[in-house]
Amino acid sequence: MTERLYYTDSYLHQFQAQVTEVSDDGRKIYLDRTAFYPSSGGQPFDVGTLGGVTVLDVVDEDDRVVHLVEKPLAPGDVTGEVDWTRRFDHMQQHTGQHLLSAVLEELFHISTVSFHMGSAVSTIDVSATSLSPSQTERIEERCAEIVAEARPVLITFEDASADLGLRKASERTGTLRIVSIQGLDRSACGGTHVRTTAEIGPLAIRKLEKIRGTTRVEFVCGMRAVRAARSDFRLLSDLARTLSTPFEEIPALVSAQIEKTKALEKTGQRLSAELAKREGAELHAATAPGPDGIRRVTHRGAIDDAVRTRAQAFIAGGKAVFLAVSDDPPAVLLAASADSGVHAGNRLKEAVSAAGGRCGGNQTVAQGSVPAGALKTVVEALS
Repeated sequence: MTERLYYTDSYLHQFQAQVTEVSDDGRKIYLDRTAFYPSSGGQPFDVGTLGGVTVLDVVDEDDRVVHLVEKPLAPGDVTGEVDWTRRFDHMQQHTGQHLLSAVLEELFHISTVSFHMGSAVSTIDVSATSLSPSQTERIEERCAEIVAEARPVLITFEDASADLGLRKASERTGTLRIVSIQGLDRSACGGTHVRTTAEIGPLAIRKLEKIRGTTRVEFVCGMRAVRAARSDFRLLSDLARTLSTPFEEIPALVSAQIEKTKALEKTGQRLSAELAKREGAELHAATAPGPDGIRRVTHRGAIDDAVRTRAQAFIAGGKAVFLAVSDDPPAVLLAASADSGVHAGNRLKEAVSAAGGRCGGNQTVAQGSVPAGALKTVVEALS
């Protein structure tokens, strides 16, 4: 059994221990006691060193904790050093999660379904299909009030059979480790936590996302929140300089620019279509009929809306067939006037299907995709 020192003292980040067992050529280390937290309950593992050797991972193995190290260690006494920056960050995020979940329950009777702590942000999935902007603001404000009150965060060990008043009932039996925020929350939890809510620092909700009937709340605490605010400020400053406008006017300006861009795109599409129609008509006039009286042209390149419009304008002149060929991706378009004697859909389907491709269309215009290596055969069949 490994004595888990972090259970009683989350602030302990240097400790002495005995290496009781090694495996995997000395890279898998078991200790009689450890301050290293293994991945569990949504919280990632601690990193640091054992005897000066880097700890790469910490894994919970029932009653024991295994430390995966960079280089072999031999049995004996060893000094452990937990990376305090990472540990305290995890403490802020985890206690912040308890605070956020408790406030959601307190204000709106919304329960927390799951918790995940990432390297940059943390998330909880909650039993609500959505949260309104006003609810989100009230949640952040209530969290800020409790942080400012510096409420004690206490660790106790209590029997599971007692009436513990937990926010979420535990299915475990025996002795439970209870993390309490004074006057607000009691939760069964094995993670590392700060001593008072003041140490959580600022808590900011960054994103809301609907996930299968629940809402995923992305949040940051402490220095993560400070860094996020700093990043937001820099981004807004860059935008303000680029747009030559104050912060508060950016949304209105961007909205106006989007509408202007949409209008310009519509105008561009209309002009492009008009140009394609004119090019198609001019191409028809410039193309001499073949011995059968049919005007035929082949276009090489991407098959886009302009090409389709040009093809339709070309066959609108009568007795005409327009073939467009794209090499990447392999595709063909066939357009034929009603008086050409060619049924574009049937003709293209016959050629493309024989090559293992797919197509669709009607008598006058059809388009299909062709397997790689079969384009030349299809084009020869249509020419």
